[in-house]
Amino acid sequence: MQIVLTCFAVPLLWAAATLRADDQPQWGQRDSRNLVSDEKGLAEGFDPGKRNPRTDLIDVATTSNVRWVARLGNQTYGSPVVAGGKVFVGTNNEEPRDPRIEGDRGVMMCFDERTGRFLWQLVVPKLYEIKWSDWHYVGITSPPSVEGNRAYLVSNRCEVICLDVNGMADGNDGPYTDEGRHMVPAGDKPLAPGDKDADIIWVYDMVAEAGVYPHNASSCSILIHGDQLYVCTGNGVEWSHEEVPKPEAPTLVVLDKRTGKLVARDRLGTGTNIIHGQWSSPSLGRVAGKPRMFLGGGDGYVYAFEPLTADGHLDDKAGREPRFLNNFWMFNGHPFAQTQEDVEIEHGYDCASYEVFSMPVFYNNRVYVTVSQDPWYKKDLGWLVCIDATTQGDLTRRGLVWSYKDTGATLSTVSIADGLLYVADYAGRLHCLDAKTGECYWVHDAGRPIWSSTLVADGKVYLGTGRNLFWVLAHGKQLKVISRIRMPDRIYTTPTAANGVLYVATNKRMYAIGGKLTP
Repeated sequence: MQIVLTCFAVPLLWAAATLRADDQPQWGQRDSRNLVSDEKGLAEGFDPGKRNPRTDLIDVATTSNVRWVARLGNQTYGSPVVAGGKVFVGTNNEEPRDPRIEGDRGVMMCFDERTGRFLWQLVVPKLYEIKWSDWHYVGITSPPSVEGNRAYLVSNRCEVICLDVNGMADGNDGPYTDEGRHMVPAGDKPLAPGDKDADIIWVYDMVAEAGVYPHNASSCSILIHGDQLYVCTGNGVEWSHEEVPKPEAPTLVVLDKRTGKLVARDRLGTGTNIIHGQWSSPSLGRVAGKPRMFLGGGDGYVYAFEPLTADGHLDDKAGREPRFLNNFWMFNGHPFAQTQEDVEIEHGYDCASYEVFSMPVFYNNRVYVTVSQDPWYKKDLGWLVCIDATTQGDLTRRGLVWSYKDTGATLSTVSIADGLLYVADYAGRLHCLDAKTGECYWVHDAGRPIWSSTLVADGKVYLGTGRNLFWVLAHGKQLKVISRIRMPDRIYTTPTAANGVLYVATNKRMYAIGGKLTP
């Protein structure tokens, strides 16, 4: 285990941060999912330190402007969130914190925001029961959504799990008390949970209870709306990539956050049209004063639907059957759909169909989202669309405000600030556009591959790449590189800013990077 603390982490400044006014408790802005932050005084540069080749740890004396570094697994796809004095991040188990648990697992680690001290972890066995549903060593990829003393996330076993943010250190809160069995594969002897283990409040198994058939990874940043949790299920194709074995399974479920009970599901009708998997996350915006949910489908469509209740409140009537959500509009994201009546859905490794991997971002009555061929299939086409969110029905040909076809294949979500839009693509380019018109101001070659998304904060644009590079650029119509930082590991996550500090998760390490702490 490694924690690196730098000497300038002044207690007085950290005390000011305990007001928690600037936490980042979910991925992106609440509801809209816009990847921007109001934080100020964030770092323009830092030195991540030198790696000891024998121990693979960072030499503390070689870092600069780094508050602390904590060791993760060896592959990390979960972007960090910060809430209530804690940092949460999903990773794998290749650097086991618990000597009783070795081998491939999904892990979510919780660290102390001030010091980087490891507090507790959720460890989840692999979902081997469904072939290729839980890809080797990807770990837990879903960023948790935190509210009060509860954290909600999707595990690598396609479970929605509610956790006590304090772990077992303050006892087992229940009603779920079978944590020892949950942390081991089926048939293994349960372990005795300790104070470094997660305290599970409830579990909703989307495979067993909703008939979902996940593919490669179960990944969703849960949207909290009042008493309701909106979750993309990850339903997808089987291992040969030729068919969808559970076309009747939901694409999205709504759970009661208090109990984990299923209260609603979609009727989007993705069914057999799912191309590969479903890894988008829902967003929310108000259109003419009414809330609307948005989701990218594995069939290449962008969907809008009404939330179960406008204010998110759930009554306590017993015995109510799950309801269906009302669709509001849909948009076929395949470019050919702009001129063709029918666009064939393809399956298989040579598939050229388009999917939505990113989160739809709601901004000024418009939805911005990337739609792309699958880089996993070695396809390289994609585009960014801006959709008028105020109308209803099939918007494929009448709802497109503008499009930008130079992104290529992309997994990334957009950031929009001061009328400027930033989006990265898999080929390693960062694009800056006018959010109103789609005009391109500049393109920067950051180095491929890019799995992560941008963060815009404090007049800067932050972006990590799979080529071990972390970029800091100036926010504006003119391209200006502030810093190009060589990291010790690849970066597949999106940076997070909270309480005056920048957080960057590399494949192997969690960095808390300096800056002036603000109350």
